[in-house]
Amino acid sequence: MEGKKLIEVKNLSKKFHDKQVLKDISLNINRGDVVCLIGPSGSGKSTFLRCLNRLEEASSGEIFFEGTDICKQDVNIDLHRRKMGMVFQQFNLFPHMTVLQNLTIAPMKLQDVDREEAEAYALSLLEKVGLADRADEFPAKLSGGQQQRVAIVRALCMKPDVMLFDEPTSALDPEMVGEVLSVMKDLAEQKMTMVVVTHEMGFAREVANRVVFLDEGEFVEENAPSEFFTNPRSDRLKLFLSKVL
Repeated sequence: MEGKKLIEVKNLSKKFHDKQVLKDISLNINRGDVVCLIGPSGSGKSTFLRCLNRLEEASSGEIFFEGTDICKQDVNIDLHRRKMGMVFQQFNLFPHMTVLQNLTIAPMKLQDVDREEAEAYALSLLEKVGLADRADEFPAKLSGGQQQRVAIVRALCMKPDVMLFDEPTSALDPEMVGEVLSVMKDLAEQKMTMVVVTHEMGFAREVANRVVFLDEGEFVEENAPSEFFTNPRSDRLKLFLSKVL
C-alpha cells in the first residue's frame, strides 16, 4: 500500500477573524510518507496540521482522507479521527488513570475491543517504547519524556492509518527530546505515515522523506531533505535555514 495517496489537500485556506492564516495550500500525503512541516513561529504549521482532522475548520478548500472529503458538514468526522492518531505538545494524559488505563479506554469505548485484547496490545507497544514496567503508574510519576512516549502509544493503540505530531518535543526538557524522537524514528522505519510539525531540523533531515516549508501561511517550498537543506531554492527558505542551522 505504500505510495498510495492517503490525504489530499486542495486549495486549503483558513482565516481567524480578519487574519489569513493559511493561503491556498495544496499537498498530497502518500502512505508511508514522513512529511515534516517547518517554518517560523506563526507561519501556520500547527493550524494546517489541525485542519487535517478538523480540530480547526478550514475556511475554504477540500481535504480528502482515504477518498472522503472530510470538510463536508455531513461527514462523521469522529469516524475518520479514529484513523488519525494525534500527538500534541502537551501530553493530555488522564491524571486519575494509570498508564495502562489511559491506553485502553479509547479502543474499548470506541472500537469495542475487549479489555484483555486492549491491554495485551497496549503492553506490547509499551514494551517497544521501553515503558512496560510503568503500566500501573499514574502519569504524575513519569517524566515529561515518558509521558510523551505514553501519549504516542495511546494514539497507536487505535491502530491509526496516519500519525499527526504537533511539535511533540517542544514542551520537553532538552535531555528528554531524544527519547521521543527515537520512538518517532522507529515508527517511520515501520512505514507509519506521519505528518510532523517540528523545530527539530536533525529529525527532519534524517527521518523525513519530504520536508515542507511554510511561511506567513504560504506553502513556499517542498523537497526531499537532501535537497531541501543543502540546496534551498527560495530566498525565504535560505533566510530561515541560515537562522536555524
